[in-house]
Order: sequence, then structure tokens, then C-alpha cells
Amino acid sequence: MNTRMELEALEDRYLAPYGIRSKHSKGRQYPENEAEYRTAFQRDRDRILHTTAFRRLEYKTQVFINYEGDYYRTRLTHTLEVTQIGRTIARALGVNEDLVEAICLAHDLGHPPFGHSGEATLAKLMRDHGGFDHNKQSLRIVTFLERRYPDFPGLNLTWETREGIVKHESEYDVADAREYNPELRASIEAQIANAADELAYTAHDLDDGLRSGMITPTMLEGIPLWEILVESVGWRGPELDELSRHRMIRRLIGLEVTDLVHTSDLLIKEARLSCPEDAQRLPYNVIAFSEEMYRRNRALKDFLFKNLYRHPRVVRMHTKAERILTELFNAYRSEPRILPRHIQDTIEERGLERAICDYIAGMTDRFAVEEYNKLFEPLTKP
Repeated sequence: MNTRMELEALEDRYLAPYGIRSKHSKGRQYPENEAEYRTAFQRDRDRILHTTAFRRLEYKTQVFINYEGDYYRTRLTHTLEVTQIGRTIARALGVNEDLVEAICLAHDLGHPPFGHSGEATLAKLMRDHGGFDHNKQSLRIVTFLERRYPDFPGLNLTWETREGIVKHESEYDVADAREYNPELRASIEAQIANAADELAYTAHDLDDGLRSGMITPTMLEGIPLWEILVESVGWRGPELDELSRHRMIRRLIGLEVTDLVHTSDLLIKEARLSCPEDAQRLPYNVIAFSEEMYRRNRALKDFLFKNLYRHPRVVRMHTKAERILTELFNAYRSEPRILPRHIQDTIEERGLERAICDYIAGMTDRFAVEEYNKLFEPLTKP
């Protein structure tokens, strides 16, 4: 039987010097006795999995709106894919898999309905009321909004998991870590979560774009990574069958993970890291792609931005999303009594606009559409 102390001893034995040991955690905001058979980071992971916010990710947009098809990625499937990739990288580099998993599972909890268009809309609506950012909302969920324990708000996660959530970054997200040692970089575990997120959404958005027909193999000709994939699986076209598409996306993820692991291993060795804090004091991330892979990724991302994220079908949905969320926000603001009673009860504590923002940010795509119809479609029952 492996008790927590024995699991912590296994971490000492198998983790690299720069991997964070759960027994060295800075602890939780509210004192608690730790679990008997789980490390502190395993407990964080389990608490995140059981949240309402995590379950709602099933019906929140990644790129395609939820009702466009059951086979497209949602925030939930994306999160699970990020977590799987993150654990693979963490295991290969000898850092704490459980901490990586907890950060990955929590990294998108704060996303509102309708993906990045929903976030942009809420940020605009909340501009004069404290703003909106999905990273900050993720932290707000785990530290305040989720109410599951009688002795404290939120989940009372460890400092390291909360820091990883706060320092989540991509080319679309910039961290604001003013309360979590802003002078230090993210931990290696958090850097892995960030890289896994970027890797996953690039590969899987390409997959969904091809499946939807909005991207075709002909359009991808000349993109270096695509040409490598075509050659590696021996596809000759012209039609891209489902099996070949699966093989290509699987190959793409494999190439990316391999490059990331080997490049990061070299950077770690060159930096001669002797403890977790050494990585955080560096002026650069040690979890990184090679320069060649970075250029290849840049070309693929630029292609996806132009041909998928700016496709008329996606842009039309963004326009609808902005209208839905804006009109919901304005309706609730002009007449707060149409809000559910439990939301009305939070207005005095949070302020009207923040209470509305928390409510809308927690909605799934389909719930937001249903609420819109109830308020603005005459024949829909309230």
C-alpha cells in the first residue's frame, strides 16, 4: 500500500532535481490535513475534476460552436488532449506529472461561451468594471466561485497549481502574475502545460478544419509541416480519407512532442538546473521547440489564422456570439430581477457588473443561446 509519504518518497527517487516535489509545496491558503493516499498535487487534480466549471467545458466552444457537430473539439476534449500531451512531456523530462496534470486540467476553466470571441466580448463589456481575462477567471473559479467546502471558498489548491494557472501563457494569452512572484518565470511544470496547450490546439484545429471541409489538402500545399506529413504517411491524394487524416494528425503530434522534449532537454542541461527555482530565474523558458520547428509551426499557425479562424463561417458565428452575450449582459444590467435568485444574491458582494460577468462566463454555448431565446424570442417560454 502506497501512502502519501511513500508517494512523496517515489517523487524524490524518480524526479529530476528541477522537478517540484509535492512535499515541498508552499501549501494551501487555508490550512488542511493532507490526504492519506494522495500527494498534494494529486488532490488538486481531483478537486479540479469534480468542479461544475470543469463539467461545463463539454459544451463550450473550441473553434466550432457546440451544435455544429458532436465530432468537433470542445473545451473539454481540448483540455483532456492537452493533459495527455502534458503528462507525456513531463514524464520524459522527469518533472512532476501530477502538477502538470492539475495545471492542464484547470487552464481553460475560465473560458466563457463561444471561445475567444466570447472572451473578447466580455472584456469589452467589463472594460470599465475591472475587465475580463479567462486566466484570471480560471483563478477566480478555483479560489472563490466554486463553493464545495464549508470552511473556505474555492478549492483551496496548492500555491504551485494556482501559480501555474496564473502564469498560463500563449501567443494569445499574457499572464498577469502580480501576486505570484511576477519577477519569476513559470515553473517547468507550468511551462510544459503552456507548450502542450499550444501544441494541442494547433494540431487539433488543423484536424477539425480538414474534417469540416473549410481547409482542403490543396490549400495546405507548400506549408512545410504539411509536406513533411504527406511524405511521412505516403499520402498521394487527391481525396483525404479519414484514416489518412488521423495518421497525419497523429504523426504531427509525435513530431512536435519529440522536438519539444529533445530541445527542452538540451536547454535544461545547458542551464545546469539544480532545483526548480533555477528554471524560474532564467531569462528564457527551458520548455521550447527548436528554431526549425518554431518556424514550421509559425507557418502552420499563420495558415490556420487566415484560412480557419478568419473563415466566413467562423466569423459569422463570432458575430452572433458577440450579439448574444452583449444583449444578455445589457438586459441583466438594466433589469437585475430577471437574473436567477442565486445570482441576485451575489450582487451586493460582487457588484452588479461582476455578478453578471461571472454568470455569463459560466454559461455553456447552448445555455447562452437558450437564455437569449427566452429573453428576446416572443414565442419561447421564459
